[in-house]
Amino acid sequence: MVYVSLTQTLPDTGTRPEGTDNTGDDDPKMFHYVRKSKIAESAVMGTHVVALCGEVFPVTRSPKPGSPVCPECKKVYESLRPGGDDD
Repeated sequence: MVYVSLTQTLPDTGTRPEGTDNTGDDDPKMFHYVRKSKIAESAVMGTHVVALCGEVFPVTRSPKPGSPVCPECKKVYESLRPGGDDD
């Protein structure tokens, strides 16, 4: 199983995990991969991002080491070719 830490960047595809699927204690159940270029805008402006799995949500949290990653996002991410666009 692959985990992405806060210090790891994903330059090849322009994505990184962001949280959604909140539990009752306001901690995300899992994190999704989204385009890095959209994270700051979502966090500041409250706009929604689209995860690799297709889920749409506003960015509210950053992942911590060992955080669970959406299995569908992980599957899509691992199928992408290195050197994705710079979107």
